[in-house]
Amino acid sequence: MYYTKYLFLNTKRRKEILNITNDVENAVRESKIKEGLCLVNSMHITSSVFINDEESGLKQDFMEWLEYIAPEKPDYKHHQTGEDNADAHLKRTVMGREVVVAITEGKLDLGPWEQIFYGEFDGQRKKRVLIKIIGE
Repeated sequence: MYYTKYLFLNTKRRKEILNITNDVENAVRESKIKEGLCLVNSMHITSSVFINDEESGLKQDFMEWLEYIAPEKPDYKHHQTGEDNADAHLKRTVMGREVVVAITEGKLDLGPWEQIFYGEFDGQRKKRVLIKIIGE
């Protein structure tokens, strides 16, 4: 069996981290799949899906670290095409495109502190996240 659901997100800020664990858990329940795998991936090249701890200081640390390694600045080659978001592409590459989580007994099989996050690095417009659940 398989189940597909899309989340549509529009962040308030250009750069933001959102906890989407509850949305993914709801999709798993809706799927009625008891044993399998759940893929969650951003369908945009300037945003990310990743797993980590729900802690506000850590989310701020991620954003500061990403700004350090891929700062927002005007001199990226990508900007010569008329774009202004090269840093967002680089941040997405560092944070990753997707996560895969096991489903056991109808629930996400996450570790004790693990949560699923959507990282937006060029937001304030409608974006899409795919949830694809496969199993039985």
